[in-house]
Amino acid sequence: IVTYCATRLDPDAFDDYCPNGLQVEGRADVRRIVSGVTASQALLDAAIADAADLILVHHGYFWRGEAAPLVGMKGRRIRSLVRADASLLAYHLPLDAHPELGNNRQLGRRLGFGQAGVLDGLLWGVELAEPISTAALSARIDAALHRTPLVIGEGTQLHRIAWCTGAAQGLIEQAAELGCDAFISGEVSEQTVHQARELGIDYLAAGHHATERYGVQALGDELAGRFDVSHRFIDIDNPV
Repeated sequence: IVTYCATRLDPDAFDDYCPNGLQVEGRADVRRIVSGVTASQALLDAAIADAADLILVHHGYFWRGEAAPLVGMKGRRIRSLVRADASLLAYHLPLDAHPELGNNRQLGRRLGFGQAGVLDGLLWGVELAEPISTAALSARIDAALHRTPLVIGEGTQLHRIAWCTGAAQGLIEQAAELGCDAFISGEVSEQTVHQARELGIDYLAAGHHATERYGVQALGDELAGRFDVSHRFIDIDNPV
């Protein structure tokens, strides 16, 4: 499974903020995969209770700049995995960028933008044959993600829409420079509001967690089919 993911996602191509791949090694044989967005204690507990041999996440551990000792919250999480003999497999930027399984591709499909493609780097976008209003785009996000986005904008007609899941609000300037009418990301920062107003681009913050639920599901489903194992996605609610 690890070898297959390394080939499929090409993690070595990314200068990431964390190690991608097998972060905690458990038992060798895998019969059940549980996936989730973040390797929180709540996800670990739910996955272990569901008899997971391997836990697949987008947000794992050992982030650049974090303290190394396995103490406190971090120690408890690792101890849970070791005691259960369960593995933790994590992919961050490779699971944002992948052209088929990635969060950005999957979000585009959920929003009905199957013809979308990469605009630049991690920034994805679509050129619409028929424009839609900002209100209509907001409603589409709400229906697809079950999350009402925060909208900053004038309610314009949108011809070109860009997005990047998660904490990608900083790409709003790049989206504006590429001539986009609207930009969707997960999180929003204080300065993003002013940037949207001054750049003349509508902005929709749809939630970091809400926009990044789909890459791990797509990868988990693919692994289940290829290796004849079971897969279940467990969604741990997160309002951010």
